[in-house]
Amino acid sequence: MTEYPTSQEGPQPVASGGGTDEAGHGKAPIAAAEAVRTHAAGAAAEPGGSAAAASDVRAARSAAGAAPGGGTGLPRPRRNAAAPGPGEVPAAAEPGRGSARPRHDATVREPATGAPGPGTPGLGGPTETPRPRGEDAAPAGDGDGQGKGDAGASGGAGRHGGGTAIPVGGAAEATAARREGDRLRFVGAATRRIARGIDLDEIVLGLCRATVPTFSDAILVYLRDPLPVGDERPVGPVVLRLRRTDRLRPIDDLTDSSTTIGAGMDLAGAAGATGELDFSQLPLVGPQGDLPAAELCEIRPGGALAEVLRGVRPVFGSSAAAKAALPELLGVDHPLPRGNRAVLAPLRGRRRVIGAAVFLRSPERPAFEQNDLLVAAQLATHTALGIDKAVLYGREAYIADELQRTMLPDSLPQPTGVRLASRYLPAAETARVGGDWYDAIPLPGSRVALVVGDVMGHSMTSAAIMGQLRTTAQTLAQLDLPPAEVLHHLDEQAQRLGSDRMATCLYAVYDPVAHRITIANAGHPPPVLLHLGGRAEVLRVPPGAPIGVGGVDFEAVELDAPAGATLLLYTDGLVESRLRDVWTGIEQLRERLATTAQLTGLDHPPPLEALCDDVLDMLGPGDRDDDIALLAARFDGIAPSDVAYWFLDPEETAPGRARRFARRALTRWGLEELSDSLELLVSEVVTNAVRYAERPVTLRLLRTDVLRCEVGDDSPQLPRQRRARDTDEGGRGLFLVNRMARRWGATRLSSGKVVWFELPLPGSNERR
Repeated sequence: MTEYPTSQEGPQPVASGGGTDEAGHGKAPIAAAEAVRTHAAGAAAEPGGSAAAASDVRAARSAAGAAPGGGTGLPRPRRNAAAPGPGEVPAAAEPGRGSARPRHDATVREPATGAPGPGTPGLGGPTETPRPRGEDAAPAGDGDGQGKGDAGASGGAGRHGGGTAIPVGGAAEATAARREGDRLRFVGAATRRIARGIDLDEIVLGLCRATVPTFSDAILVYLRDPLPVGDERPVGPVVLRLRRTDRLRPIDDLTDSSTTIGAGMDLAGAAGATGELDFSQLPLVGPQGDLPAAELCEIRPGGALAEVLRGVRPVFGSSAAAKAALPELLGVDHPLPRGNRAVLAPLRGRRRVIGAAVFLRSPERPAFEQNDLLVAAQLATHTALGIDKAVLYGREAYIADELQRTMLPDSLPQPTGVRLASRYLPAAETARVGGDWYDAIPLPGSRVALVVGDVMGHSMTSAAIMGQLRTTAQTLAQLDLPPAEVLHHLDEQAQRLGSDRMATCLYAVYDPVAHRITIANAGHPPPVLLHLGGRAEVLRVPPGAPIGVGGVDFEAVELDAPAGATLLLYTDGLVESRLRDVWTGIEQLRERLATTAQLTGLDHPPPLEALCDDVLDMLGPGDRDDDIALLAARFDGIAPSDVAYWFLDPEETAPGRARRFARRALTRWGLEELSDSLELLVSEVVTNAVRYAERPVTLRLLRTDVLRCEVGDDSPQLPRQRRARDTDEGGRGLFLVNRMARRWGATRLSSGKVVWFELPLPGSNERR
């Protein structure tokens, strides 16, 4: 019978009368000591047998003292004298009241010499070797340590009445009970180690570490590739991939083996004289460098491996089903051990088999026994259920990450006159989604809308509401509505989503030409403005009510946005926690920005990316109670000398005047190379605007890293590009714009529309 060490649970108490081995584990009483006690009792039952009994007692004690870890026997339980228990003699034959001739067929068992090496105490259990004391020796226990004959062989027999032998089974029962206790403690410790993992690799590693070397010398774990999630049904063939292998010891530690495996030697040469394979001698050629097994295995429908996996229960490698299934799993060239030294255990999750585990033992260790199949079944069940949970958790985490990623912008735009940087941090690793969001929306006239908001909660519902509000804000921004009007429509949208859908939001519009910013607030923390000289101030904006309250007005304020200044928009997770209130956090943020600006000098603003990282570093332990959204905007502005602006009456002469104005601006800027292209495109766009406009048409040229032209009119109808026929006199204006301009577009405004296009500057090496 296999013995499981209890080192994972700490030293166990030694049974009464038992010894202690080198590792500190309690040991059952030696069978020889039990034979001493029974032999003496049998001798006392016959007249004149006292001297012979004493002689045999001394001989048996001498044999017991020679065994390592020997000790006294377990104390006998008290029984009724009228009803002697098994292995006891009646009260009439107590020692000292008579004598009996000692039996010469008693057997004394000693521990086998093939005990496991150091570092692996108790692997396979101690093996007892019978030593007959007469011609009629009792049969020895089986070779795998089960000790089936312990009850009769170790206890001996006495003579009573007609001379019937009464076996003594106390030592065997104590040994079996102790081994079963060790088995249960091992299963408990192993399942706890497996259950500690939440990741797939952690669970598989826990299975390997728990079983090697305590339960087996080597293990191979195969999992389905890909692993099914939930109720998913695979449509292709079922494929198992070798996920991990582990074994008892590396090849460099082999000192007692006379067989070495060279680079060109066949794997079958690792088998000993008995033909059994020692897996600790195999070379490192596996996928993980552990065991030489196939990395991929396709399960054939109706094959031997499919039948074993369908049966769910672990099987010995010597069984007929496993003999056909293991070559299919491990590979045809993989050597297999003989006897019950391999166990194939299917890994079945909640709905289907998701893999298999192979436990292997070397020939120097006792083979698996029937109870080990129950242990393998327990380990496989806990591992499979843990893998199922890990796969489901991984899918949930993937969905949460994808949802949060799609709700937030992949990358920020780079509009003219402003530079942007952002950060987002979830509330915790277990709460990867939340209601915080940020956005930057380019607007007509080179303006940009800066948005930051926070929906209550950290759930999927909060993220879904946040996505709807963000989409609504983008749509309203494209209509070029004032910031206060945008918040009013967001408030109405939140009320339509539900009565308890509340959020805070701050909406700002920056105009790089006017160097002004307009801000409207809906219950959000105020922004902080870092000036070029290093002074940081909290902007005084009307707080407003949160979105979703309903029935409230929002007020907007217009402030200066000097060039070189940095505006920081954030959510309350950055400044509020259990350890500080929101206004204390805002003041700490302001001081942190001022300190950071002093490090780079008064004339040089700090880099945006480094500034965002430095702001997040102010968070200490216990400050992460909420998710954080951070948006930083550096105002560069557009100099007045780089802007040209005209009003054109909707007349037939407007396109010609527009061409002359554009030519003069290019001459002033030294961009005469663009005159032909710009005049052609301006003429086409202004012609379309004059055709539908009733009020004066606006023409504006902006020189930044590109040359941008904007033409506005009061008609809300957006132009659409179409392919003109050969007989058409018109319809080719936007086709020319699309072919010659770097970018172009049309935006609807509250008072009409704006059509714009961009041309690359000479020497910029930009292509469409």
